[in-house]
Amino acid sequence: MKPRSRLSPLLQKCCLRLSANESYQKAEIEIEALTGVKVGHTTQQKLVLEQDFQLPVAKQAVSEVSVDGGKVRLRGQPQAGCHWRDYKTVRLQGIYYGAFFDDNQSLVDYVNSQRLVNPLACLGDGHDGVWNQVIEFGKSENFGRWEILDWYHLKENLYKVGGSLKRLKAAETLLWQGQVDNTQALFLHCRGKQAKNFIAYLEKHRSRIVNYAYYQAEQLCSIGSGAVESAIKQIGARIKISGAQWNVDSVNHILSIRCAYLNGLLAI
Repeated sequence: MKPRSRLSPLLQKCCLRLSANESYQKAEIEIEALTGVKVGHTTQQKLVLEQDFQLPVAKQAVSEVSVDGGKVRLRGQPQAGCHWRDYKTVRLQGIYYGAFFDDNQSLVDYVNSQRLVNPLACLGDGHDGVWNQVIEFGKSENFGRWEILDWYHLKENLYKVGGSLKRLKAAETLLWQGQVDNTQALFLHCRGKQAKNFIAYLEKHRSRIVNYAYYQAEQLCSIGSGAVESAIKQIGARIKISGAQWNVDSVNHILSIRCAYLNGLLAI
């Protein structure tokens, strides 16, 4: 044991594993039930805040990165109550997890610290905050990126237009082949706001709408950002537990320990 410490390294790791999955109060109950040792919830929290987990370096060259945003509920001023803020999550190769709150540069630095394949496949939905990060990946001369709009978000936005099902099916077939101009032509005479918004959406992401059929058939890379969306759900399983509210200063700590757990860094 370390000097002036009453917890063994193994017991500390057990506490951290539980804190990465449960509220600190539940972690206190479970530790006592499993080991017979009482470690208070404030001590559990202190252990988490003391950690400095390093994100893992990918064992293989990274050819695919997906980025998305999640939500965390923060404590506000007493008169304001709680409020929600965004954090960013990145998934490397569909394996490694990273999450960052109010620290976009660290996300970029983490990706760029890896051995990146050129060109690098970058997947995301249509949110500007995602692509503002992606543009910084591998930012050097002669480095290329395949920016790919998530197929399932694209399809979801298509069906929000509504109207003729025949036209929507025709548009889906065209988009599956990356035919933006022909898809836009199907909606040019539509007067509805949703149709006009969708035409603008296609124009904005024109360069990110690829021939999905070809990419999938040739197995060039993923065509959806499901890996990072799964990561957000798994991170949310801890930070969004019933009643959870976080101080701004502790958000990155809880994101860090949850990612450490998901990355297998807290194995006993």
